[in-house]
Amino acid sequence: MARKTFAVIALAILAVFAVPAAANAAGYVPAGNVSVSGDAVPGGTVTVTFAAGSFTPGEDVSFACTGSGTATLSAFKAATVTLVKTASAAGAASVNVTLPANATGTYTVTATGLSSGTVGTAAITVTAIDAGTGAVNNTGGGLASTGYDAPVLLIWGAGGALLLGIALVVVLTMVRRQRATA
Repeated sequence: MARKTFAVIALAILAVFAVPAAANAAGYVPAGNVSVSGDAVPGGTVTVTFAAGSFTPGEDVSFACTGSGTATLSAFKAATVTLVKTASAAGAASVNVTLPANATGTYTVTATGLSSGTVGTAAITVTAIDAGTGAVNNTGGGLASTGYDAPVLLIWGAGGALLLGIALVVVLTMVRRQRATA
């Protein structure tokens, strides 16, 4: 009796793990089908496009945007930013994201096909605006220069020469004292 019970339990466990989970059935939009265009700056508008074939033609696609601060999806603004749009006849979908004026960091737009379960994501990295000019600063020089611009090798070389000079003075002082006492 115990063997039969053990065999039934073992078969039940095997059946649970042998059958794929429903979550594995969900499709994902390839990264090559996702494009982000527009001004990814605070207060800017970015268009996230999922190319043809990303979703089932004509299905409803739910868009959700997460990030620091509240973004606006196609003229809809709320604390939880979601929007449902219909995919085109080719299975493409797009959404406009208006970033808040104080936007920083990365925003993630997730699109989910409501009938197919297909999921696509796009990351929007907000570029800071240079406070002095009001323009996007892509040169990397947005912060004030507050340090010395000499090469690191020059600094280490000067420090090494200083240490050698101090060591020479100490050795010469010790030699002079030994000669004076001898």
